Amino acid sequence: MTASASLNPALVNWTGHEGLPRFEAIKDEDFAPAFEAAFAAHEAEIEAIAGNPEPPSFENTVVALEIAGDDLSRVSALFWTKAGADTNEMIQALEREIAPKMSRHYSKIGTNPALFRRIDTLWEQREELGLDLEATRVLERHWKGFVKSGAKLDKPEQERLAAINERLAGLGAKFGQNVLADEKDWVLLLTSEEELAGLPDFLRDAMAAVARDRGEEGKYAVTLSRSIIEPFLTFSENRELREQAFRAWTARGENGGETDNRAIIAETLALRAEKAKLLGYGNYAALKLDDTMAKTPEAVTGLLLQVWEKAVARAREEEADLAKLIAAEGRNHEVMPWDWRHYAEKLRTEKFSFSESELKPYLQLEKIIDACFDVAHRLFGITATEKKGITAYHPDVRVFEIRDASGKLVALFLGDYFARPSKRSGAWMSSFQSQHKLKLENGTIGEIPIVYNVCNFAKPADGKPALLSIDDARTLFHEFGHALHGMLSDVTYPTVSGTGVSRDFVELPSQLYEHWLTVPEILRKYAVHYRTGEPMPEALLDKVLAARTFNSGFATVEFTASALVDMAYHTAEPVSDPMMLEAATLEKIGMPKSIVMRHRSPHFLHVFSGDGYSAGYYSYMWSEVLDADAFAAFEETGNPFDPAMAARLKDNIYSVGGSIDPEDAYKAFRGKLPSPDAMLAKKGLVAVAPPSPAS
Repeated sequence: MTASASLNPALVNWTGHEGLPRFEAIKDEDFAPAFEAAFAAHEAEIEAIAGNPEPPSFENTVVALEIAGDDLSRVSALFWTKAGADTNEMIQALEREIAPKMSRHYSKIGTNPALFRRIDTLWEQREELGLDLEATRVLERHWKGFVKSGAKLDKPEQERLAAINERLAGLGAKFGQNVLADEKDWVLLLTSEEELAGLPDFLRDAMAAVARDRGEEGKYAVTLSRSIIEPFLTFSENRELREQAFRAWTARGENGGETDNRAIIAETLALRAEKAKLLGYGNYAALKLDDTMAKTPEAVTGLLLQVWEKAVARAREEEADLAKLIAAEGRNHEVMPWDWRHYAEKLRTEKFSFSESELKPYLQLEKIIDACFDVAHRLFGITATEKKGITAYHPDVRVFEIRDASGKLVALFLGDYFARPSKRSGAWMSSFQSQHKLKLENGTIGEIPIVYNVCNFAKPADGKPALLSIDDARTLFHEFGHALHGMLSDVTYPTVSGTGVSRDFVELPSQLYEHWLTVPEILRKYAVHYRTGEPMPEALLDKVLAARTFNSGFATVEFTASALVDMAYHTAEPVSDPMMLEAATLEKIGMPKSIVMRHRSPHFLHVFSGDGYSAGYYSYMWSEVLDADAFAAFEETGNPFDPAMAARLKDNIYSVGGSIDPEDAYKAFRGKLPSPDAMLAKKGLVAVAPPSPAS
């Protein structure tokens, strides 16, 4: 990119610590001119590749495409991080403008006839090119990407497809901003002991800190951040307030006015269906699943319904147990969604003699971060060292150097752990740059990955530690599993680096990593009381491990209902009122009225804020089949840190990215593909067969 007076070079020339961006040198107003310059520079690079007078070769076409657009990648990475994790009105306005521009830019590239002719020629000649497996997969990715961008369509259809993609990008940006606005605007301020009844100290402290940040000193704020709302629903004895908070939580994106997402959903689904038909697919799910492990909507629905039948049966049993507790308290109401967490916690306390509030003092954020790093060291030989005093994109963000066993720097990791009004909800992993080994225009060979995790834990009051729930701790391990997938990557080409794998394989490294949280020796070492430093008592540890499948019917119904609605949306003909389709789908599968979808449609960010998990929310469960079987491989050795198994895991799963087919990658690690049995057993939805007697 040629710098101009209006372009801040800090956006593209990253000269901070070990190649980090110099975040302190970047202002919000720098992004608009930087995008314009980056688009222009990328267009010039594309024209040079497409217009190359030399016959197409892998080097002058595919490799050239791999390294083109570096400036745009850097500006985009910085901008989308800001948009997701620390947004404001200026960034949101630019997001609504940039999202469709970005779509238009890539549609133009994807339908460049001269460029596609070069790619298509190489694809036809692929058997004679002498490419290795990774290079062949990179060529395939590019060829399929062009085809799905409409390269084979006639000009009018190409133009319509480009218009659809541009509109979808704008709708996705608006959808996410609407959810964030509803989350940020709603607050329930409590003051009296009657309103605070049942709330443990750690939750009161977190709510007081949030209220103070909002200028309401001396009050306690219930917000729609999951780290506040879920424990409030769990512990509050005030049923009226639980219902009020729950209804606000599930109504995000469905409140009428400018932030209502229902019309956006209807238009999005109609445009996606039209796009699929333009590209020759029967429906949008078929288009999205074409390059996944699942392959077809029928395979996905088959797995989901197999699990649903067992999950809903278990949930009915759980509901009956909760109803008995309600009756025992002298109440005569049925189990409603705002009751479930509250009475499930009471039931867990009764069945396993411990409560979430008893467990939480042993789950300090700092210790769980240390546990994440220790597991990675034991499995993969890497170490993490925090570097203090380095400015990141927000003061809460922490920077770590990741080094291998020889001391070589292999990655940078940023951790952004606390909720704030400028951050969208949920938790995610992303990267500023991905690992690869190509020679760049400046003469350097390859890049190390710069990866970050974003979470939304409740920020503690000054001087107090951040305490996590067991679900929070799993989330932290989950996202660090994604981070490891990016940081341990060892491939040549950016396209297949790290998490550049099929959607229903990408959750394997993250969900698998969660298993090590509850390995007893990890809990014994890192689950220590924040006041006394004493390790979690063995009796409590045993109870935690025994309760791992408690309430699994509820959790599986929550998830599976969302996944089935996602598939229904993307296999059915578009409807004018998507909420009716949501309701009809839930009625058809027999959704208990005491449970709601984990993500109701108007705030289903996975599916409607961008295209990431559309017709793909099932992938968490598809990967769960894999991760249960993969951890069983360690259990079969008798050592959760077995060195030989860890080496196979790193070499065949964490380091190869998308350089080989995911089925082949899994079979290279495990020797076979799994059945759902291990996953169902892990959830406690089927009985585990006793071991066969020795012969």
